[in-house]
Parts: sequence; C-alpha cells; structure tokens
Amino acid sequence: MNNTTSEIIDQRYEPRVVEAYWQKEWENLGLYKTRTDVNKDNTFYALSMFPYPSGSLHMGHVRNYVITDVLARYKRMQGYNVLHPMGWDAFGLPAENAAIERETSPSNWTDKNISQMKDQLDRLGLSIDWSKEVTTCKEDYYKWTQYIFNQLHKNNLAYQKKATVNWDPIDQTVLANEQVDADGKSWRSGAKVEKKELNQWFLRITSFAEDLNKDLIKLKDWPERVKVMQENWIGKSIGAEITFDIKNNPQKVVAFTTRIDTVYGVSYLVLASNHPLIDKLISTKDIDQLKEFRKTQEKLSDLERNSDSRKKLGMYLGVNAVNPANNKEIPIWIGDYVIMEYGTGAVMGVPAHDSRDYQFAKSYNLPINYVIKPNNNEDDSYLNAEYVHKGIMINSDRFNGIESDFAKTQILEFGSNANWAKPKVTYKLRDWLISRQRYWGCPIPIINCKKCGQVRVPDKDLPVTLPIDIKLTGKGKSPLTTKLEWINTCCPKCGNAAKRETDTMDTFMCSSWYFLRYINPSNDEIPFLKSEIDKWLPVKQYVGGIEHAILHLLYSRFLTKALKSCGLINIDEPFKKLLTQGMVQATTFKNPNTNKYFSKEQIKDINDPRDPVTGENIEIIYEKMSKSKYNGVDPSVVIDKYGADTARMFILFKAPPEKDLEWDDSDVEGQYRFIQRLWKFVINTLDLTKSNSRLKIETEKAKDEEALRLINIAIKEITDDLDNLQFNTAISELMKAVNGLNSIVNYCSNETLNEVISILVKITSPFSPHIAEELWKTIGNTQSIHLQMWPNFDPGAIEEDTFKLMIQINGKVRGSIDASKNLSKEKLEAIAIKSDAALKWMNGQEPKRIIVVPNKLVNIVI
Repeated sequence: MNNTTSEIIDQRYEPRVVEAYWQKEWENLGLYKTRTDVNKDNTFYALSMFPYPSGSLHMGHVRNYVITDVLARYKRMQGYNVLHPMGWDAFGLPAENAAIERETSPSNWTDKNISQMKDQLDRLGLSIDWSKEVTTCKEDYYKWTQYIFNQLHKNNLAYQKKATVNWDPIDQTVLANEQVDADGKSWRSGAKVEKKELNQWFLRITSFAEDLNKDLIKLKDWPERVKVMQENWIGKSIGAEITFDIKNNPQKVVAFTTRIDTVYGVSYLVLASNHPLIDKLISTKDIDQLKEFRKTQEKLSDLERNSDSRKKLGMYLGVNAVNPANNKEIPIWIGDYVIMEYGTGAVMGVPAHDSRDYQFAKSYNLPINYVIKPNNNEDDSYLNAEYVHKGIMINSDRFNGIESDFAKTQILEFGSNANWAKPKVTYKLRDWLISRQRYWGCPIPIINCKKCGQVRVPDKDLPVTLPIDIKLTGKGKSPLTTKLEWINTCCPKCGNAAKRETDTMDTFMCSSWYFLRYINPSNDEIPFLKSEIDKWLPVKQYVGGIEHAILHLLYSRFLTKALKSCGLINIDEPFKKLLTQGMVQATTFKNPNTNKYFSKEQIKDINDPRDPVTGENIEIIYEKMSKSKYNGVDPSVVIDKYGADTARMFILFKAPPEKDLEWDDSDVEGQYRFIQRLWKFVINTLDLTKSNSRLKIETEKAKDEEALRLINIAIKEITDDLDNLQFNTAISELMKAVNGLNSIVNYCSNETLNEVISILVKITSPFSPHIAEELWKTIGNTQSIHLQMWPNFDPGAIEEDTFKLMIQINGKVRGSIDASKNLSKEKLEAIAIKSDAALKWMNGQEPKRIIVVPNKLVNIVI
C-alpha cells in the first residue's frame, strides 16, 4: 500500500483528504471483489434493497447501506467470503414521467442518475463489489426477466384474463391490489383509483398461498410485524361452502363462511355486483337499476367496500333462496360490500352475528335472527346489537345448548351428509397482476397469433427489446401500441403475421429475483447457476424498509418458490434474516391550520415560531425527511463538512437500527469530535511507544492488565452487539474503551500499548473504515486493515482479581469494600469485621454469627 498524500502525522484528522485517498486505493486494489473459491459453510451474503436511481441519495439510503456495509466488513474480518453487491431498480413510472417532463429518454435519464448515485455511494466508503452490479432496465438483465416469465408461462403460472382492475388515472396504468392504499389511492401518484375491465396478465401466486402462509414459521429472524402483515394479506380462512337452492330456479348460490355455526341465523344472501348469477336472475324491469348500482359501486376500492365505517348499499334481486339448514325462504340481495374475488362472491347475511351484515340489515329493514347467546347471560342485552363472540347455540334446532365452537364441527358434518355443506379453505390473496400500460418496463415476451393463439417468444430470441425512437406523452394507451413496426412480427410457430404483446411488466417483477442475478451477473448463457445459488442463498442478512413488507418481500418469496417448482433453484425462501430499519426524521415547521410547511430559514424566531405570512403559531415536530417538508439533509453536505466516517458513526449511534432516527446537527458534531478524539488518542499512544522519557512506575503491570481488560471487554461487547445488530451500543462500547484507555496509557508497557491500539483500530474499522485504514498504516502496517482477522477476546483478561464484597448487618446491605478474589472464609470474616460499615452498625456489639458467601458477601448477625 502506498503512502497517503500527507506524510506528516498531525494532531488533527482531515477526513476529506484521507477518505478520498483510501476510496481510490481500495478501488485500485480490488479489495472487495467476491471470491469464487467458496463453499456454502463459509459464505455471507449481505444485501441492501437496491434503490431506484432518482439521481440523489437521501439519509434513508445512507442508513440502509451503512448498516449492511458494517456487517459485510465485520464478516470479512471473521473469515467469511462475503458477497456485498449493489444494483439499480431502474424501470418504472418515475423515470418515464421524468423523461416526459425533461424531453429526454428514460434511458438517458436513468444512466445519468445511476452515475451520480454511484459516486455518492462511493463517497460513503461502502465495501461494494461493483463487478456484481445489475441494472434492471439493461438488456442483459431484462432478457432474463423475460426468460423467467417464459418459465412461469410454460408451467401454467402466468396467464392472461379479462378482469376488473385498479386504474390509476394520473399514471395511466393498472395497479395491483397491493399498490392501492387504505384510502383507495395509488401508492405512487396518490390518485383516486378507478375500476376498469381489461385483458391483463397475472402470475399465479395463489397456487403458493398455503406455502407462503405456513413457511412464515421458518422465518425466525424476520421482524414479527412483517410476518403478521404477510399473514394478514394472505388471509387464510378455514370454513365451509354452503349451497343454497334458489326458489323456482335450477340455479344455486354457493357461499363461503367461517361461521357455519350461524347458518340457522341466515336471513338473506348477498352477491357481489359482478357475480355471474345476477345477469341470469335479474328481471328485465330491474336491468337499468342494476346498471346504475354497478356504476356507483365500481368507483369503490376493495378496502372501501370492506370498511366497517362506510354505510353499506344494496339492491334486492327480486328472487329468493332457501336456507338448507331450516328450509326458510330468504331474499337474495346485491351488496357493495361483497367482493367477487374473495371466497365465492356470495356471503350469508347473518346480521345478528356480523357487524357489516348488521349495518346492512338495519339499512334495509331485514330480519335479525339470533342463534348464539353469551355464556351465562343474565339478561337479553345482547339482543341490542350484533353479537360476534362465541357462546351457546339457540334457535338452531338439534344444536341448541351446544357451545358454538363445538357446533361448527357438528353442523358441518350434518350439512355434508345432507349435501349442502363441505369444508373449504380460502385465501384473501389474489393472483399478482403484472400488466402495465406504460413504456418504461420489461416487455412481456408473448406474440399473439390468430392461428396459434398466445405464443412465447423463444428463449433464443430474447430479449424482446424496447423500441428506442418512440414519443412519450403519459396519456392514453401504452406508448408501445403506437409503434406498429415493433408490434407487427411473425409467429414463431407458424410463421404467419402476428402481433407483439404491448403491456410491460410490473417493476416488482424485476426486483423479485435480482438477488439471484448478483451471483453471476455477467453470465449470458443462463440467469443463474443452481450450484452457485446453493453456495450463497438464502441471503444471510437483508436490510430494507418496512414499507416493502407486502409488495417486494411477498413477491420475492413467491417467485423463489415458483422458480423452485420449475426446477431452476433448490431454495424455497430467499432471505434468512431481515432487518427493517427505521425512518430518518428531522424537524419540520408546520402551520397546523393550513398544513403548510416552512423551511427553518423562513422562521424568524425559533423560540417563538410563527407563520411568516399569517403570524399563526407553528408546530415543530419530527417527521420523515422530505423535500416537500423542507427537512431533508443532503448526505453530500454532511460528508463535505465532517467526512463519511462521521456520517456513518452518527447514523449508527443515534438510535437502534429498527427504530426511527431523529436527525440532530449537534449529535453529528459529537460524532465528529469522537473521531478526532480517537485519532488523537492513537497518535499520542503511538508517540508514547517511541518516547524514551515517559513515566515509569511500579504499578505498570497492573495498568497493563487493566488496559488488556478494557480492550477485551470492548472486543466481547462489540462482537456481541454486531451479532445482534445493535450498532448503537457497539459504538458506545468503542467510546468507553477509548475513554478508559486514555486514562492509563501513560503507565503501560510498549508491548501492551502496541497490542491495544492495534486491536482498537481493528474493532473500529467496520464503523469508520477510512480513519481505521489510515491509523492502521500509521502504526506501521502495510496490508489493508480490512484484510485482517477480527480479534478474539481473552476471557482470562476480562476477569478481575478483585470484587465488591457486600457487607450485611442482620441481612441488610450496609456497605461494600474491595477484596481479592478467592480469599478464605476466615480472611473475608476478618476484612468484614474491620470494615467501616461493620464498625458503624455493630456499634461495639459482638457478632452472634457470621455467614460468608465466598466472592460475594459477609452477613454479620448481631
């Protein structure tokens, strides 16, 4: 390793010079290249969720990537072969919309942004292997996304059908259910989502619903709330299907229920407005009313329909069914709170025991029949509202008096024997809609032929590339529909004229397998080698935001299982450990009356903050960093002022990684001061080892032992903290070690000092790689510190020769003294009797008995 730009060891650390030098040196040395001669037992795959190339890093990015980098550096030093790659989630609407606004191509816009962000990442000192870089919008990547689609299509896991879909009127494209928020708005544009019926491509994620649900138990190192969110989204329900005859009609209604114990209380049936039976049952005179009803409810999102707070709307179909349990005639209604895609699209109306049914029945004056009462009820107060809990069966014929949970099994058996009930498991999870009506996405490799139907583009002809010279407007149909010379092609089977599919894939398709491509990104023969996947996967540590709990993380789990079912890989879960880091927040200045935000510079008096226009009081709170809220902090500005190591240390120290982090300039200053203190401590200690005139005293051996004890405690605690992802407490231990050592180094031998500062610099290096590298060279080493082994702590060095001996009088602690370990009972008694605490509390009395617990306490009974 060469010399740095400055040969003079200064008392002040200059991060700008040192960091730029070492970043270039690491790149020249190829220090972070992934080794190829690896076996599964010695690999560690550390991965951050890759970013969309917006052009600028924010502090949320910094937190994510620094956390992963610390782990990658630590595991390398422990002897693992580490894979720490980075790439770009580069397709999608933001790039297309930005290109339209700036009158450029999405490709040019994306390339420029990637270049900028790559420079910003390098300035953080990340130990990334850039030879593994992938970019999802490049042909050498999306060729394999199309190949994966072909494998899914070949195995009947990709299909096209006409469906009612979520339409974003601003982005002019379809959204998956997971991309619509609780208010029925698009996750990206914020537009109120509309409903449209279109031919769309789907992936059969429901085929893996049971595996996705049951295998959550395997994910022992995932946050519980992520698993709960996925479990709720998959929505497994164990129940029964009930078949209802229709009065004077051969058709039947099949309804799914998890509460077969309430079947005797069914007072009506409700169908989804697009249930196929409706058009067969509706009378001619009611068709116009039906059209109007459907038009109104089509504007509602699924979440709005399911909401308990919204009034439920319905329409009587004009025909009745028969309850098979009691042969009572019940009306059939259409309701806007029933969704065709859930269950069978038909539900039993049991208003006495379901809140939505209760609201509906009250609105339309429908019967409310109670068939379960509370255990040990003393009055009839439960009849004043819906009763949704367990209880005792009533008004249920032969099942009266039975506990409702037991009745479920008995009623299902009774219904099964009578052929009107059968057990059924359903899931809320719907198939993944991947069609998008925009240009900047991976083309779906399907050709539509009038003779042969839908034909896959042969693997040898992939990729189907995007046309370059195309006008983007962001309005109307997909831009690809205007490119006739691209659409018109020949059928791969028969050679006749045919047309290409013009939908592109959801960008989550590209990001649901990228972690597999990192293993062999330059392989142009196959997307990944099964043998190499076996060595590296599942990812040992994945780091990213909680907002990806359902979308990216669920899709990645599905695609992994689907690829395994196609015989392409052996693993069935992609990520072993998951850390969802908290948000980075900063202070905002907001007028609570207008919800308008102001920058700090617009507030004249920070102690009495007021709206600069209206004079109203301003609310100062911490919120997620955002340009629109004027509270963003540019990482480049922090690095320019304090250095990357300071930024890294602050982001790690300020809060536990899973908690939100509140940005504080004074705390950044504090970390900068610690970096300077660390530098000064090591330089001064190094000077001591070269000095002939420093202080020598008799207690040098004891101070050597104390120094070794302090550094070994630091090794142990920091190792434990890193293993448990507790970076904030690890840095706290580092600070304790520096402070403790600083007070005794003058009295230590050169041999001990050299050992201690060598270890100290090593355990600093994952957190602050630049200063550690510079100090490592300064103390006389030539090979990079990042190629050194992580130190093991010596248990013998930690154990102290003395302990606090508790002095008890009549069982109560009255004081303590330092005592040597392993003294005899007689010596401990003598020491205790002579202690200040004993003399004070005994007050001249003779002890009746003395109880000694070695190395712990002496209890003097008087």
